[in-house]
Amino acid sequence: VQLQASGGGLVQTGGSLRLSCAASERTFSSYDMGWLRQAPGKEREFVAAISWSGSSTYYTDSVKGRFTISRDNAKMYLQMNSLKPEDTAVYYCAVKRGRYRLSYYATGDRYDYWGQGTQVTVSS
Repeated sequence: VQLQASGGGLVQTGGSLRLSCAASERTFSSYDMGWLRQAPGKEREFVAAISWSGSSTYYTDSVKGRFTISRDNAKMYLQMNSLKPEDTAVYYCAVKRGRYRLSYYATGDRYDYWGQGTQVTVSS
């Protein structure tokens, strides 16, 4: 599976961005997906996960109430509102060839496939 993330950019504090992730295989709709991010000098961290059906979502505490993960038959999305400078990072979309309790994805490197990442920069 090849993943292509897009939608990153430069935005001021309090602004919004919408990230998209397209997969090369239609079968991605059968698997759990998620977003992770990596800030300069830091380890990659979990941001949000969504079940294969789209009916369940899970977020890291720092983005709850500000970010919304969603998906349709073609893509996965991350709507990011009320952005903060600490949200600055390269954002990666990922796929897991399986279906798990979504909290499973919050720790460790749980995904099987990763996109190339899209840069999000929030200026203060």
